[in-house]
Amino acid sequence: MADIQIDERVDITDVVCPVTFVKVKVALEELEDGQVLEVRLNDGEPVQNVPRSVKEEGHKVLRLTDGGDGTYRLLVQKVEDEDA
Repeated sequence: MADIQIDERVDITDVVCPVTFVKVKVALEELEDGQVLEVRLNDGEPVQNVPRSVKEEGHKVLRLTDGGDGTYRLLVQKVEDEDA
């Protein structure tokens, strides 16, 4: 898989659920359709909940990789809401 172009980054390792997803959602709203957001998040609740919530919002999870230090790197592609 070719390396993915990252358009924006957000680090949510310093916040707890549900604020984690709120920060990701706000960051995604700033992007154009098709752009990619890199999210750095902690193991546990965030890594279980954030990818699922992103999918529920209709966005595409491209990759989730383990940072090996208790954090993960999530790549999300923004998918424009048809109702917008």
